[in-house]
Amino acid sequence: MNDLATTGSYGVLTEPATLTIERLLPGPIERIWAYLTESELRRKWLASGEMKMKVGSTVDFVWRNDELTNPPGQRPPNFPEDHRMQCQITELDPPHKLAITWGSTGGVTFELKEQGKEVLLTLIHHRIPDRSILLNVSAGWHMHLDILVARARGEEPQPFWDGWARLKKDYDKRLPA
Repeated sequence: MNDLATTGSYGVLTEPATLTIERLLPGPIERIWAYLTESELRRKWLASGEMKMKVGSTVDFVWRNDELTNPPGQRPPNFPEDHRMQCQITELDPPHKLAITWGSTGGVTFELKEQGKEVLLTLIHHRIPDRSILLNVSAGWHMHLDILVARARGEEPQPFWDGWARLKKDYDKRLPA
C-alpha cells in the first residue's frame, strides 16, 4: 500500500507557518470533491455546513467530533461537544481546488489530482500563528484525513479523540519548536 494512504503519513512544515498533508484516496475525483463540498458527506469526516460554490461565499462549519467515530474516544478537557466557525471561499476550481479562510489561523487549501484510479489530496494550512495552534491543527487534520480515507474506502475509522491525542504528542516531537 502507498504510504500516503496509511495513518503514518504525517504532515510536514513546508514553510515556518504552513502545514502540508497528503492522502491518496480511491477515485473518481468527483467523489472526493463531494466529500469536500457536500455538507452531508463532509460531516462524516470533518464538519457540516452548506457550501455555495462561489468565491466569496461564506460557510458556517459545525464540528461534532464525538459523532465522527464509534466509539469517539475520550474528548480532552475544555473541548466543547461542538465547535462553530465561519469561513469564506477564496479560490474555487471544481473538482481540483478549494481554498477557504480558516478563522484566526490563516487559510486552508484542498487540492485534488487524479493519479490513475486514485486521487491525491493535498491539504495546505497557511499562516498558523503559533506552536500551540500548530500542534492542535496538525493532529486534527491528520486524524480528520485518516477518517476521510477510511470512509472513502468503506472502512471503520479509529476513535477520533484517542487518535488526536496520540497524534498531538507525535507532532510535538516531529515539528520544530
